[in-house]
Parts: sequence; structure tokens; C-alpha cells
Amino acid sequence: MNKSLLIALLLLAPWARAEFATQVPLALEGEGPWYRLELPLGLQMAAKHADLRDLRVLNAEGEELAYALTLGSAQPEEKRQEAAVKWFPLRGAADTQAAPAIRVQRSTTGTLVEVTPEQAGQGEQILRGWLLDASAFDEPLHRLQLDWGAEQEGFQRFSIEASDDLQHWARWEDGQIARLSLGDERVEQREVALPGAKARYLRLLWVAPQQAPALLSARLVSIENRDGAPPLAWSAALAPTSARAGEYDWELPLSLPLQKVRVELPAGNVLAPVSLASRGAGRLEWRALASGLLYRLPQQGGEVLQDEIELYGAPVQQLRLRVDARGGGLGEHPPRIRVAVRGTQVVFLARGSAPYRLVLGDAAARSAALPLGTLIPGYEPKRLAALGRALAPQEVPAAVREAADAAQSAADWKRIGLWAVLLAGVALLGGMAFSLLRKPEVGER
Repeated sequence: MNKSLLIALLLLAPWARAEFATQVPLALEGEGPWYRLELPLGLQMAAKHADLRDLRVLNAEGEELAYALTLGSAQPEEKRQEAAVKWFPLRGAADTQAAPAIRVQRSTTGTLVEVTPEQAGQGEQILRGWLLDASAFDEPLHRLQLDWGAEQEGFQRFSIEASDDLQHWARWEDGQIARLSLGDERVEQREVALPGAKARYLRLLWVAPQQAPALLSARLVSIENRDGAPPLAWSAALAPTSARAGEYDWELPLSLPLQKVRVELPAGNVLAPVSLASRGAGRLEWRALASGLLYRLPQQGGEVLQDEIELYGAPVQQLRLRVDARGGGLGEHPPRIRVAVRGTQVVFLARGSAPYRLVLGDAAARSAALPLGTLIPGYEPKRLAALGRALAPQEVPAAVREAADAAQSAADWKRIGLWAVLLAGVALLGGMAFSLLRKPEVGER
């Protein structure tokens, strides 16, 4: 009986063998033999494991190629420096757009001690902006954080200029801060992005100085190696799996470390306080992730848009968006979202014949990825950008997805059949053992 059961298991072994359900072609550009692929999030969602252990690259002969993964966790860490800075008011004539003329007094290290306006002609003098002393920062500047009087609400726009000698100024970015109240709740936008360049002094000039707020504090943030961070990989638009009044749910195929969520806002004026929550598959309780204010509003003949919420790598599989009805909601149709994760690159060594294929979807697979230093002897980070490029579809083609679903269904039935045979064999063995136990011994009467 043991031999018969073993033969049955060997015959059924191919049924239990997992397959790579999703396969897409790769197009190559540039010089090899190493190629790098920016893995689209649409393909990453076809994997069975979030760490991509079931990813492989095959050649035309079906051979697996050596490859490595560069994930977000493998990138250099950011060094963040944040500190309050001195600020000085800039006053000038109300009837001119020119920057106010000033006299300054600096210490031997270049730190500002005093800033006074130069005497000009008669006329009303108003607060035109602020001068910030950033001389204590040695690294490029990436963020500006402002705080202002509580009585000032709405949107405030200003230009940002940079200088090292207070004589020659270079235009940087246009900044915007906002403070909005809705009932007993307040939402603020106090942070402005800077271009990541060095400067000893910053000059802020208000677009509408008559409505400019009274500044209370200013902080600058410097981030070292910020440019080395990988880009984000965005999904296609995702419709909610369920929708109720002011509450929308999504379920992702995998638990992914989301960096951002972008909500598609309807046309017209939109002002929507929202909150995001998540939970793992099979769990009942929801965990709060983030909250914010989404808006699409007219301003000075144009439009200001805020449609993203940052999550900073929180692992998410089920996502819930709640919309505060006091803001008017998000329209009659359920909103769609796009999610983003840190970009992932697949680097592989081409061998054999083209075309090459990327395959995913083997639930039983184990990781076969190599370290980059092993895959590319003498590897240095600067070599990565010089490698040849591989291109893959942004999404799994519909025909491939249908074939993968059919293969998965067939594999499920095969597993059911295998387990049925195994259980039948165990039952048969148990029956034989029970029969032997009940058989009377020789000579027994």
C-alpha cells in the first residue's frame, strides 16, 4: 500500500507545481549586458508577494536570468537639518512694485544684526515682505515653514528670492501659505517647497501686501542627499470597491508601503476635509493614517489644487477615505484614487536570445535576487544610470490577466484534487490498519 500511495503522489506532483501566472515582454534600449527596468506599479500589483520574491526575468529559451532589486529601503538615508531663523520686516512705498531698498548691518560671520529701510520720498510705507537670515545653513535648502497671526485666514502668495551678498538676487519659487477654518476645525498649510539650492539670505515679497499676515516665526529645513531618493511609482486610477455617503473603501491586491494617495477631484469649487484609515486583510478594526484638506479653488484668474495626502511609507492593503460633509463632499460620483510607492528597479544580466520576459505570480516562489555588488562586479552607485534600459507595459494586458486568472483557477482545482487523493490515501491506510488490528491471531478460536 505504501508503494501504491507513493506512486500516486509522484503522478500528481505536476499538479501541485506553481506557475508564474503573469508574463509580459521587455523591450531593450542602450548598451548591455546589464539592463535596468523601472518596475511599473501596475505590474508590481500582479505579484503574489509585496517583496517581489516571485519576480523572474526569462530569455527566449525560458532560462532564468540573474537579477537584482533596488528597493526604497536600499537608498541612502536623508539627513535633515531644521532650525528657526532670524527674520526682518521689509517696508516700502505702497505705490511701487520695486523691492524695498534697505541698509543692513552684519556680524563678521555674515549673520544679520540689523535691517533698516533707506529713507525714500514721501508716501505711505507698508509691509512689503520679510528678509530671512539663512547664513547658519551649510547645506541646500528644501523647506520653508512659516507661522503667522491667528486673525489672518485665507491664502497668501509671495515670491521667494535668494542672495549671498544682499546685492544680487535670484528668483526661486512662488510660495503659498493658507489657513482655513471650517466650524470648530482649522486646517493650515504652513510649509513651502524650496528648490534645494544654497543661499545665505532669502527675501519674501507678498503679492498682495495690504492683506499680508503678521509673521510670528520662520524655520528652514535642509535635506542632504535629497536628489538621490528614487522617484515614486504611481498606479492607474482605482475605483472604490464600496461607496457609502461620505465613505469610500479600496482594496489593493497586496499590502504596499504607500508614500502618497492622490484623489481625483471633480471640476468646480471643491473644499473637502478628509481622513484616511487602513486595515490588514481579514481584520475588523481600522487604523487612522492621515488627515488633510483637499481643494480645487479659483485664485487670481487661475486655480489652486491640493489633491494629495502623504503617508510616508505606511503599509496599506485596505484603504478607507472619509469626507467631512460640511465641506460639500466630492460630488455625486465616487472618487477614484491613485496610489504611489517608492520606485523599484530591476537590474538583470542579459543572456541567451531575445525577446526577454518579466514573469510574476508564483505564490510558492522564493527570492532569487542577488545583491547589486554580486550581479555587477565592482559596482558603484553612479554606474546605475549608465546601464541599458528595459521597458515593460505600465499595466498587465487584459488578455494576460484573463489567462492568469484562468491558470490560477485551474491550479486551485488541481490542488483540491491533490488534497482529495491525499485524504483518500490516508483514509485507506487508516482502514487497513484498523482491519489488521481487528484480524484474529492465528490459532485463536
